[in-house]
Order: sequence, then structure tokens, then C-alpha cells
Amino acid sequence: MNSYYLLLVIALVSLGAYALGLHRARRLGQEQLKSLPEHYGALAALWAGLPALLLLLAWLVAEPIVLDRQLAANLPELSQLSSTEQQLELNRIKLKIDSGEADGDPVIEQAIELYRAHRKESRWIITALSLALALSALVFAGSRRIIRLHARRKVEGTIKLLLMASSGVAILTTLGIVLSVLFESLRFFHSVPLSEFMFGTVWSPQTALRADQVGSSGSFGAIPLFAGTLLISAIALLIAVPLGLMSAIYLSEYAGKRMRAFAKPALEVLAGIPTVVYGFFAALTVAPLVRDAGQSLGLNVSSESALAAGLVMGVMIIPFVSSLSDDVINAVPQAMRDGSLALGATRSETIRQVIIPAALPGIVGGVLLAASRAIGETMIVVMAAGLAANLTANPLEAVTTVTVQMVTLLTGDQEFDSPKTLAAFALGLMLFVTTLLLNIIALRTVRKYREHYE
Repeated sequence: MNSYYLLLVIALVSLGAYALGLHRARRLGQEQLKSLPEHYGALAALWAGLPALLLLLAWLVAEPIVLDRQLAANLPELSQLSSTEQQLELNRIKLKIDSGEADGDPVIEQAIELYRAHRKESRWIITALSLALALSALVFAGSRRIIRLHARRKVEGTIKLLLMASSGVAILTTLGIVLSVLFESLRFFHSVPLSEFMFGTVWSPQTALRADQVGSSGSFGAIPLFAGTLLISAIALLIAVPLGLMSAIYLSEYAGKRMRAFAKPALEVLAGIPTVVYGFFAALTVAPLVRDAGQSLGLNVSSESALAAGLVMGVMIIPFVSSLSDDVINAVPQAMRDGSLALGATRSETIRQVIIPAALPGIVGGVLLAASRAIGETMIVVMAAGLAANLTANPLEAVTTVTVQMVTLLTGDQEFDSPKTLAAFALGLMLFVTTLLLNIIALRTVRKYREHYE
């Protein structure tokens, strides 16, 4: 049976177990129960569905590995190939299996037939085992033994374990990402010294493929990339912070209820626009406008300037600043406003001298979160910024960023043994560390604010 249909059958059996356990508990009456009838129904549903789901999940993970090994064992000629070539050949054969195409080699045809037979047998086995587990729990739900249990404790304990497992999956996923990037970065630093990568001022990752090849310097100085990233991020923050902060002040202190109900969602729509749309807007509209405006003033403006990318990115991160600033300004106690007004201060003086200083830690936290978002942005700078790694502070020139180079290095068919490709992981590690530090600073600042005013 297909795994999707099997999942549907398990869900239906679980619903049946819930109804049966609930009916059984209600028949006895509340005075004979240790928990509510709904808890017995939930316990029966968990016993019917959870073991079968865990078994199905384990099968989905283990089946491809086992079937690949059996397929490789039926093809003796694969033993003469390297591990990479073996995997490529297996993938080619599996594509033929999925598409139903025939192969002229009788040995491969026989291996394909055995693969299909083993896969069919495996699916029947997992179907039988899953249904047996689910139906046995269904039988248990109709027995008197379930009534003797303290269902609420078992249900809450099971849900607690599921929540802990979900948290563990998130933590392990993050750890796996960090370790994979770290290990590949260490491979890169075996070929390129860390000092050259951190302090080099020339970025030219074109390594030579042959000893006599020219024009491939293989310089991996990351200073121009981080300089371009910081330049575009600084321009974006210069746009987003004033506009976002003034929008937050207006919405929280001056706007009426109707205006706030309309303006706040409309402002937050900016956060929902895909970044590729911002990228198109920057490349096709903003960049030509900036170039034409610069030329009319006698300035030499690149068609892919840092200014164009920074302007559009600043518009994109306005909601990050405005929403967080609005929340922290509204969290300032009303008593502080009333006290300032009672002493004769005007509303503007109250905002400048009382509300903004009180909300400043939260505002700073929002700005730092927006900065980390700007530093990690990809699509806008890929489409609107340049590819040349220029070490410059002139916003009218073309610069490149860390994310642009990561996309460039990993585009197309690449060998993951060359320093050119591994450089993307080193850049990713440095970018991860940078944004992590910004997020830690922001969270600590916000936490300090909450401890003060909640």
C-alpha cells in the first residue's frame, strides 16, 4: 500500500479508537473513572496511531538504504567503480525504475526486477505491521483494562514527550546545519590560510584546473565582500530606521483607531512581499532612476550601485523596525505619560524625553534584528548589486556581498573538493557568526527591557 494511503488508514483507525474509547468510558459513568471520558478517547487514539506512525517513519528512512544495498549487491560491476560513480550509476538505474524505461543490459534488467519485487514486498510488510499495531490498540480501546488507567496523566505525558521530541528535532537540525558548514569550512581552511581569508583585500576565487592555466589567481580575501555587505546594510538601515521609528511613533501616539487599524496592516504588508519582487523592482526601476539622477548631476553612477540595492532593502526592512518599535512604545506604562503631561510637558516633549528613552532598549533590539535581516538578504543584492568585489565606501559604485558570492560559487555543476566551492561554506560560516552575534545582542537587549517594564 502507498505510504499516503497507509497514513490515511492509520488516521481513520485512530479516529475509530478515539470514538470507541470515549464511548466505553461514557458507558461506565464518571464516578467509575479516574479521568474525563475525553482523556480515555485521546489515550486510545494515541495508542492506535502513534506506534504505527513511528514504525512508518522508521520504514520511510530505512527502506531506501536497504533497497539500494540490495540493488548494488545484484550488480557486481559496481564494485569496480568509486563510491561517487557507484551512487551516480544507482541513481541512473533508479530513474529508469521510476519511469518504467527498459534497459538493454540483461543484468541490469534482472536487478531492476528484483528491486521492484523487494520494494513491493517491503510495502506489504510495513502495511501489515502498521495495521496490526493500530488494530491491536483499537481492540484494547474497547476492553475494560483501559478504564483502570489514569488516562489524563498518560495523555499529558505522551504529549509532553512529543513536544520535547519536536524541540529536539529543531535543535538537532540547527546543530546539523552548523556542523556541516563548519566541517566544510575547515576543509577550506586547510587549503587557504585563515589569515588570508579574514584579512585579504583581493577576492578572485578562480582557481586553476591545470598547472599551465593562466588567469586563475585564486585569491580568497573576504574583506571586499564584508565591506560591500556592510555598505549596503548601512544604507538600508539609514532608510529603515528613521522611517520605521517615525511610523511607530505616529501609529502609537498620534494615529486614531481607524487610521491605526488601516495603516499598521498596510505597513506590515511590505514584510510579506517576496524578496525576488523587491529584486526585480530594484534592478528594473530603482537602479535606472539612481543612475539617471546621478548623471544629471554630473556623477558617475554604476548601473548596479550599492545605493540602489540599499534603498530597496531599506524599504523591505521597514516593517521590522516599525512593528517592534510600535510594540515597545505601546508597552511603556501609561503612568509615565500621564506624569509627564501632568508636569506641563507637551506631547512631543513627552515622546522625546520620556517615551523614547524608556523604550530605547526595545527599539535598539528591533534595529539589530533588522540589521541581521539586511546582512543575510540574498535576492535583492543578487539582482541589483554587482558581482565585482570592489573594496570601496562609495555607494555609487558596484559592490558585491557575501550572499551574492555564495550564490555565484554554488551555481551550476561544481566539485566540492576545490577551494572555490568550499569558499562558499567559509563565507556562510562567517555570515552565520555575524548574524548570530547580532541576534544575541538584540535578544539580550529586549530581555533587559522586558524585565524592566513588564
